[in-house]
Amino acid sequence: MSGTLYIVATPIGNLEDITFRAVRVLREADVIACEDTRQTRKLLERYSIARPLISYHEHNEASRSEELIQELQRGKNIALVSDAGTPLISDPGYRLVAAARRLGIAVSPIPGPGAFLAALSASGLPTDTFLYLGFLPPKRNQRRKVLERWKGAPATLIFYEAPHRAPEALQDIADVLGGRETVLARELTKVHEEFLRGTPAEILQALAERPPLKGEITLLVAKSAAIEQNQEPLEDAVAELIASGIPRMEALKTVARQRGLSKREVYKQLNER
Repeated sequence: MSGTLYIVATPIGNLEDITFRAVRVLREADVIACEDTRQTRKLLERYSIARPLISYHEHNEASRSEELIQELQRGKNIALVSDAGTPLISDPGYRLVAAARRLGIAVSPIPGPGAFLAALSASGLPTDTFLYLGFLPPKRNQRRKVLERWKGAPATLIFYEAPHRAPEALQDIADVLGGRETVLARELTKVHEEFLRGTPAEILQALAERPPLKGEITLLVAKSAAIEQNQEPLEDAVAELIASGIPRMEALKTVARQRGLSKREVYKQLNER
């Protein structure tokens, strides 16, 4: 029988942010495939885990995927980890998972931390609909094309960005998307965790008055007010759910969750109309 490929999420900063299940799977795996063996070893030492490590990164992904598939077919259980967060989310792993699925090899997710979800949950921006778009292109023209493409999306936009390019990205966001509410989340779960919130111009002004940014950066941009105004009226959204057989109070809770509001706010707005 083939082994199982485990996709194991690991901490994005604070090493305490790992699940009991993830620790157990790492301890029991025959091999741990990781981006940087030095980085992963720090986590393993923290939890007294001693398992064989093999490098798996963007430069050897194609050849290493074949090797790992062969090991899985021999019955070995393999844990795939990235340097931080959930593998495949702006990290290597797609080729390996896709190949395993094609061959009928079991793939099991071990969920856990992810920077973009952590940033979204604490940003204060609407969470009902969001688009995670990975890293913005490093070149200005390509970056602006991406922003233009998603300009009309009725969703909170989420990007990763390198710290030295964050000011340029914020300027492009200001030029293409205007003065939408924006959040810069930095060093999530780490000692210097920080959230800067305002228009892109306001955040740029704040950054100009301090030393250059360091650390991991997540940028979040709210949908425009014009897009918000085009949303289906609250009463219609609630009525549509009730007509589908959902109880009124459950419909209120569902619409509230979708719009990033409390159930009380939805109830109040409906009664005021």
